[in-house]
Amino acid sequence: MTRLQPVYLDYCATTPCDPAVVEAMLPYFTEYFGNPSSASHIYGWQAAEAVQMAREQVASLIGASPDEIIFTSGATEALNIAIQGLYAQYRHRANHIITCTTEHHAVLDTLRFLEKYHGARVTYLPVDAQGNIDLAELKQAITQQTLLICLMYANNETGLIHPISAIGEIAYAHNIPFLTDATQAAGILPIRVAEQQIDLLAMSGHKIYGPKGIGALYIRKRSPGKKLQLTPLLHGGGQEKGLRSGTLNVPAIVGLGKAAELCLHTQATEYPRILGLRNQLEQALKSVGCLIHVEDQPRLPHISHVYTPGIPSRNLIPALANQLALSAGSACSSATGSPSHVLKAMGMSDEEAFSSLRISLGRFTTAADIHTATTALCNTIQKMHLQPI
Repeated sequence: MTRLQPVYLDYCATTPCDPAVVEAMLPYFTEYFGNPSSASHIYGWQAAEAVQMAREQVASLIGASPDEIIFTSGATEALNIAIQGLYAQYRHRANHIITCTTEHHAVLDTLRFLEKYHGARVTYLPVDAQGNIDLAELKQAITQQTLLICLMYANNETGLIHPISAIGEIAYAHNIPFLTDATQAAGILPIRVAEQQIDLLAMSGHKIYGPKGIGALYIRKRSPGKKLQLTPLLHGGGQEKGLRSGTLNVPAIVGLGKAAELCLHTQATEYPRILGLRNQLEQALKSVGCLIHVEDQPRLPHISHVYTPGIPSRNLIPALANQLALSAGSACSSATGSPSHVLKAMGMSDEEAFSSLRISLGRFTTAADIHTATTALCNTIQKMHLQPI
């Protein structure tokens, strides 16, 4: 007897590959298997053409030019190339970086590495109870030694959207590069890097219905024909304009390009559909005493971060495991056993942090799934309230 899979509500951790993405990738494992660096025969030409098409597709998603896109193994590598590469290139001029306390660990751990081993000075902007930074504090933190402003587009736990255009204007006015981690926002929100004064942007394939192990870094041309200079982390073949040596993963790159194309074509209809399903879910949860973090703030339509008073997520999530696939927060930090650094930075107690869970919807979430989820969540929460832990 086949065991039914639980309803998947952890799209922030990863998304399933869209079938159209898989279909686009398959020929590049067998029929068009060439190395795009092989410039002397048709196998290489076919692969190189596919890579260029993917570069154009990714660029279109964020309003960039194809030659401003380099492919990486994911957003974590893209962020490391951007942060470490910029720091290594310009540290003799400036060594100060501004970020905030609720960034993803891919940013925070990289900055702590630069602080510990390479003399970087980092300002970690605090956030308020909703997770917002103070733009006045951002301006005050800027010095003549400020090399980079690094602030995420939207938080991966709460879904809060930062005022990216305003941050970009501040960075531009001070001639400071602005890097944003758009891992959760890409494909969901209409990003236009040039208009928003974004200089560097990281994104990941597996968060937009593409394959794992592929991502992209956007590097803005700050003047005609000129990009920011980054010192590469990898050496050996000079691929990706010398910034990311190594044979290109053509099937994954093709998959990322197709995923970007699908997101661009479905954004206008998918946003309101997902928002409606999330709002329906949240109304049901509030009826059984749950609270929604950053409910009244600008936030991504597919994320609901829920506080279940008196019910630790370590008890609630396993109780629902046969019916729902949920998480307490970031997949990258779920195994530490520590309270969420995002929620703690927002001033929450350990009890609030440990009694919160992240529900994230996606392209394949249906109205029937939400009905199943609301029924299971509400029934289990009410039962646990009657049987205090």
